[in-house]
Amino acid sequence: MKPIQVTDKVFMVAGANLTDYRDGAVYLIDLGAPVLIDSGSGFGFDKTVKNIEYLGFNPYDIPAIILTHCHFDHVGGAHLFKQRFETRLIMHELDARIVERADQRLTAAFCFDVEFKSLPIDEKLNGEESIIVVNDHEIVCTHTPGHTSGSISVYIDLEGERILFAQDIGAPLLKEFDCDSNAWVRSIDFMFYLNPDILCDGHSGIFKSKEQVREYLQYCISKQIEMGYL
Repeated sequence: MKPIQVTDKVFMVAGANLTDYRDGAVYLIDLGAPVLIDSGSGFGFDKTVKNIEYLGFNPYDIPAIILTHCHFDHVGGAHLFKQRFETRLIMHELDARIVERADQRLTAAFCFDVEFKSLPIDEKLNGEESIIVVNDHEIVCTHTPGHTSGSISVYIDLEGERILFAQDIGAPLLKEFDCDSNAWVRSIDFMFYLNPDILCDGHSGIFKSKEQVREYLQYCISKQIEMGYL
């Protein structure tokens, strides 16, 4: 399958139905240079690169990949981008510690029957909010823990719309991965506050109106309660 267009400037270039069933969603933001949100597992790397090229971009022009959290299906392909294209990797410092020490449990690598190897991170974000500027566009990275300790949600205001990349917010809050339900609730409240026009999720798809976004966030809360995590 070919990339999925979200807006004139945002595309999904990888995911379970696009590249490999083990890939979390990878989004490309066209800011005059193609910035990626997450890298996939690595199993679909070649198809991801082809999708980037299909859109008319040169992978060598990717200035950075913003990694939303430390799980293998989102970071497993990062080292391939770094090795082949010298792509800069950006991540919150709390999850950077996990991937740099190659923690097999907290990266969930064992779920994919792979050995996760240490991944050096070029830029480590800290605090509650960081801003990355690309060609005069501001990408806001907000610390939204719960799914992992260093999870971030990324948003950008483009062409009159606020687009939020909130990967894996609907995933079960499993204790074996040190999920924090109280932090997760605060993070969801913050996403309601952001009031995005579009929400791009790591597995559940794309929600393209404020109403759809609010309904999805409420659904995530209801599911966590139903499963007994809240």
